[in-house]
Amino acid sequence: MVLFVLTLLQSGAHAIVGKSADGAQWQHHVVMVLSRSGTSAGFCSGVVLTRKIILTAAHCVSGANDARAYVPGQPLLALRRIARHPDFHADAPRTRSRSIDLALIETADALPSEFTAPALAGAQRYEAGTSFEIAGFGVGRENDAKTSGALRTGRVTLRAPLSSVLLWLDDPQHRTGACTGDSGGPVFTEDGKLAAIIAFAEGEGTRHCGKLTQAVMIAPQREWIEGSIAGWQ
Repeated sequence: MVLFVLTLLQSGAHAIVGKSADGAQWQHHVVMVLSRSGTSAGFCSGVVLTRKIILTAAHCVSGANDARAYVPGQPLLALRRIARHPDFHADAPRTRSRSIDLALIETADALPSEFTAPALAGAQRYEAGTSFEIAGFGVGRENDAKTSGALRTGRVTLRAPLSSVLLWLDDPQHRTGACTGDSGGPVFTEDGKLAAIIAFAEGEGTRHCGKLTQAVMIAPQREWIEGSIAGWQ
């Protein structure tokens, strides 16, 4: 089933629904994370922290044997281990409960040498209206898998409710937002620092994308991230 997913991804096209742009400027910071469960398979995005450690969304991965990291044009990378945040709750979108949807994955072999970690944003509270850039390999048109596989970006702004844990992001003018496959992707500040990881998207009516993008802020979770990595050394 992973090979089937790769066949779809190789068609290129777009990611991020709504108004978007080519994400080449972030291509050495973002990879794909493929997973399978039983007879189904899917993919997410992920952010490079080291050449062997990737930060993604916890709902994207379960067991290391059933996931792979992927850089377009390169062989699949097997995973050595996975750490999901202890406060992740898989039923959070349904129950509207608080969840820290983050996971770290370690690859068995290193990513190509050009891959590097982005600078991390510091601890701060952002004001409503603050502009961010989201990026991911997800679909450019909802429910159309053939529009996935190319790294794309979109501009969004912070909206209420303001939180010390989550960012709620939208773009009322263009309906830009994350969609299937963008989970685990980065949210960058205007000066190019990693502020959050995409966790959830919501649409209007019967749609599931374009109205709202929810992301988990990195700064409040730095202790868990750094402690988990240190424990792997």
